[in-house]
Amino acid sequence: MRLVLQRVSSASVTVEDTITGQIGTGFLILAGIEHEDTAEDLTWLVQKVTQMRVFSDAEGKMNLSVRDIGGDLLVVSQFTLHASTKKGNRPSFIRAARPETAIPLYEQFLALLEAEMGRPVARGIFGADMKVALVNDGPVTICIDSRARE
Repeated sequence: MRLVLQRVSSASVTVEDTITGQIGTGFLILAGIEHEDTAEDLTWLVQKVTQMRVFSDAEGKMNLSVRDIGGDLLVVSQFTLHASTKKGNRPSFIRAARPETAIPLYEQFLALLEAEMGRPVARGIFGADMKVALVNDGPVTICIDSRARE
């Protein structure tokens, strides 16, 4: 599974002119699920996301996690994170999981995040044409890949 974490001061996702998820300070998480992903990948990623120390402390140093600051999470599914651009100019998405595999993993990821955070996690709609708006704070953008464990 690949994640792109963007530290934001606000973010929202809209589907067909309806806001489906909206947050203040926290992480906008773009999540791409690969056909080889497992529950173990999800557990590892949840710990990384909730404990990633990229929010400023009282001295302005990046020492706090999203949990430490009481921040919010907005998760948007994005199969294009598994694009292969090795050949030609048209990306291949062969590594991205099919919906019958990806949707249960996506839902499990959201449930694990909610359990870890102790509150609801905002979200987009899997497979929908979504419009994402954000105010990137910093900017701070972190890419995490559960296959590489980095």
